[in-house]
This record gives sequence, structure tokens and C-alpha cells, in this order.
Amino acid sequence: MPKRSWRPVLRNCLITLGLLLLGFALSVLLLMANSSGGFASMIFVLMVVLTARLTDGYLYGVAASFVSVFCVNCVFTFPYWEINFTIAGYPLTFLTMLSVSLIVSALTSQNKRQEQLRLENDREVMRANLLRAVSHDLRTPLTSIVGSTSAILENDARLDSEQRNALLRNVRDEAQWLIRMVENLLSITRISDDDTQLNKELEAAEEVLASVADKFQQRFDGIELSLSVPQDPLFVPMDAILIEQVLLNLMENAAYHGESTKIDLSVARQQEGAVFTVCDNGNGIAAEVLPNIFSPALRSKTADNRRNMGIGLSVCSSIVKAHGGTMSAANRQEGGAVFSFSLPVEDHIMEESVYED
Repeated sequence: MPKRSWRPVLRNCLITLGLLLLGFALSVLLLMANSSGGFASMIFVLMVVLTARLTDGYLYGVAASFVSVFCVNCVFTFPYWEINFTIAGYPLTFLTMLSVSLIVSALTSQNKRQEQLRLENDREVMRANLLRAVSHDLRTPLTSIVGSTSAILENDARLDSEQRNALLRNVRDEAQWLIRMVENLLSITRISDDDTQLNKELEAAEEVLASVADKFQQRFDGIELSLSVPQDPLFVPMDAILIEQVLLNLMENAAYHGESTKIDLSVARQQEGAVFTVCDNGNGIAAEVLPNIFSPALRSKTADNRRNMGIGLSVCSSIVKAHGGTMSAANRQEGGAVFSFSLPVEDHIMEESVYED
């Protein structure tokens, strides 16, 4: 059996054992302080409730009920350290603990199922909104590519080199934008899958920013770009490919939508973790758009009437949340916009992506 399938079982067993040991320790301490007893039953009922609430299914709560009744009967009821099934109230104690565990387990299982259904519904809504949003945006650049290539093929003899190069540059720009759109679609599908684990590794934030800056300037060499990194190396657990895509999406939005001429890219270690920031000197964010800036349904068009800012930002927000981080956007007083997101750096426990039998 794959190791992954044993993890929930091990987790549930450890929770059950830990709570029973806690109840036992508390009962011993109270018994030492007050020999009259009578409190062990309430403590173990509480442990049964917590076990049923924190574990999956019914098995662990029921098992905790049997163990609790045995402990109360044998250890914390006179005569101590002897099993006595004739004690008054013993059947009632057992039935109470068993009933409590079954009821709490049933309620917990129902709540977990409802939460799972809600999450699945949210994912389906997100995917549906994304598909609706890109349906038109994918057709427009493809139409432009077909038109430019047809113009070259049908009018090659009448086109001078400048006209031909302009058409080819248009084809290149449209194709590059399509590539980015497909990458966004693949990313949002990937991080919406419960069975897919992010390939998080400790990465040097400075190297990630340098890679992003190099890729960005290859396409936007006319935009001034500045980098700010901490003096000491900052290592952050992340899927570097996805985080690079987040930063590139934010910077492309500043170039396309904000019409920025300067972008400041930075990372710093703060209390909430590693904070990545993209600042620009462009047009800023419209007040009516700002509250829903990360919504998948946002349709905020640029002057060319085809590039959709909301799709990229929705992808960015989803990727950051999948890393356990948060994301925000605001307008700068001096003009332009600032986007920032934080990634946790304290938790370095990584899930193994491949398991062997």
C-alpha cells in the first residue's frame, strides 16, 4: 500500500492516543489532589468528544469510548485497579460515552462532507468563470494571427520589409500572449486539483527575482526595472515556476493595463513571511475595480480591448493561496499601483510528491 494512504490512519491514531493520555494524566492529577474522585468520567467524556470531532469516521470515537469506560472503571473508581462491572451507573456511563462519540462523529462527518461539497462547487464555479472569461480572449489573438499571416502569404510581393516585419511582430506578440494565457489555464487547473501537491522546495528569493527580471526585460526592454533584495539570503519554500508566473503576470499587467514606464520589484523578510512586491508608476487601479481585483469574473479591458487583467490576477491569487500565503492590491499616493503577496517561511515541512509501495 502506498505510504500516503497510511498518513490519515496514523494521524487519527495519534490524535486518539494523545487525547486519551491527556485525559488519563488530568484524572491522575485531580485524583492526587482530591481522593473523593468522581471527575474522571467527565474528563473522559470530554476526551471522547474531542476524539470524535478531530478524527475521521466513527471508529476512533467508538474506540475512545471503550478505552475511556475501561479507565474510569478500572483506574479511577473504587476499588482502584480492579475491574468491577457491578458498579452502579457503569452501563449508563458506557452508553453515554458511546452515544456521545457516535453523535459527534456523525455531525463531524456530515460537516466535512458539506465542506468538501462546497469546495468542489467553488472549484467548478472558478473553472466555469475562467472558461467563460477566456472564450473571447482566445479567439481574438488567433484571429489576429490568421489575419497577419494571410496578409503576408497573399500580398508578399506588395509588402515592403517594414510592413512585413510589422505583421510578423504582431504575430509574435499575439502568440506570446496566447502562451501566457495557456500557462495561466494550466496553472489554475493544477492548483485546483486536490490530488496534486505543489512541488515546493527551498528557493533563494533573490534568484527567483533575478530570473523574473531577465524574462520580463526580454519582452519589455523599454520599461525601467529596479530590483530590491535583502542583504542576507532569503530562502522560501515555494514552487518556483508558479511564483515566477505570479510575478510575471503582475509585471505584465503593469505594462499592458497600467501603461507603466517604471516597475520596482522587491522582496523582504517581514513578520508575516517573505513579502514580494511589484510597484509601478502607471494609471493605478479604478476605485470600482479594486474591491474585486482578484475575482475570476473581472473583465477589465485595456485599450486594445482584448487583454483581460482579471484572469491573470485570479491565477496569481489562487497560486499564492495554494502556497498558504495572502495577496493584496492598492493604489499608490504618488501614482500607480502596488501588488504584494506574502509566502510563509517558517513551515519547511514538505510533502513528498512520489511514494513507492
